[in-house]
Amino acid sequence: MGVIQAIRFTGGNTQVGYDIDPNECPFCHKSITPRINQAFEKNKMLEIVFRCPDSDCGRIFIANYKSELVNNAWQYRYKFSSVGTFVEAEFSDNVKTLSTNFVEIFNQAAKAESLNLNHIAGIGYRKALEFLIKDYLISKKPDKEENIKKKFLGKCIKDDIDNVNVKEMAERATWLGNDETHYVRKWESKDIEDLKLLIKVTLHWIEMELLTEQYKNEMN
Repeated sequence: MGVIQAIRFTGGNTQVGYDIDPNECPFCHKSITPRINQAFEKNKMLEIVFRCPDSDCGRIFIANYKSELVNNAWQYRYKFSSVGTFVEAEFSDNVKTLSTNFVEIFNQAAKAESLNLNHIAGIGYRKALEFLIKDYLISKKPDKEENIKKKFLGKCIKDDIDNVNVKEMAERATWLGNDETHYVRKWESKDIEDLKLLIKVTLHWIEMELLTEQYKNEMN
């Protein structure tokens, strides 16, 4: 835990402790040990002004902390930093060809998450998953395109996916994606990070299948 002299907005200074420094600059996205410029405290909120130490960046950003009761003691715990530059997730050419909508929607969800719009981001990731799975199935079963488009995602996964690894991971990703759209969460121990990871695992198995087909065709 770090300790810093903070200026109270209402006047005076006080020494306060906080849990962690941000370890990534929101502008250059490099791993850093930031330099502290100043800190401000008010209404159980702490704002620390940091500067990126990288000589090519050097940007100023603010980390926000909230006072929480931990082990019967109040501590300032890190919540988020200033919005910096958004870096889109990269996808292979095979994935871009398979589903341009998936790539676009996933990155829109990721941008919402970078703005701390986590409730909106979760819904976006769920939509991206649906486009990925349906475009994947349409590519494999073009004669069933209209039927696949109209089906619920869960039904598509159950009825139309033959690859066991894709089926099982897509099913679990859908469970968590549905939690992001419902009032009551079923999987309370899982969060948006688990959803993103399951989408990536699902995508991994789809990509392995696409690459297998590609090299089989190229080296027939």
